[in-house]
Amino acid sequence: MKSLKTISRVLVAIAALLMVSAYFVPLWQILMWAPQYPEGLEMDIWINNITGDVKIISALNHYIGMKHIEVEMFPEFTYMIYIVGVLIGIGLITALMGKRIMLWFFCFLLLATGVAAMVDFYLWGYDYGHNLDPTAAIVVPGMSYQPPLIGTKQLLNFTAFSGPDIGGWIFIVAALMTVTAVWIEIKSKK
Repeated sequence: MKSLKTISRVLVAIAALLMVSAYFVPLWQILMWAPQYPEGLEMDIWINNITGDVKIISALNHYIGMKHIEVEMFPEFTYMIYIVGVLIGIGLITALMGKRIMLWFFCFLLLATGVAAMVDFYLWGYDYGHNLDPTAAIVVPGMSYQPPLIGTKQLLNFTAFSGPDIGGWIFIVAALMTVTAVWIEIKSKK
């Protein structure tokens, strides 16, 4: 097995250590504005919790037939801490062992986890925004309220934004550092 260049090992070690931040900062955010809430409402998604204006958002959403938002509705919160821990561990082992095959494995695992998280979030949003209570106080025929996966979307009189929070940006940087390490190894092979 071929050994990694020192710079690649350093990049992977830093990337793995950056991911420790996931335990201390929010990963994703959903922001909402409306004429009656010009200051906005915020929901922060952490590795194992949801904070912010969750009760207000949940109560407002209930008027249009959405389920109440509760931590218990997200089974991901029970195992995400372990998935991130495994990613950190594999990243550190990759940096210590310094083998190219490990780098490829770590990079694939990191990117696949990111894609899986986005697919999971999309599916949750789809279910949450489409499976509405037909007896809700406000029913708009044919209307669904799926929050945006990334970006901004108009939902009745609310403008909703969804995107990475501090931890999400750190994960993106960690992934870019890992991809950079792979690129360095590919370039050095030629």
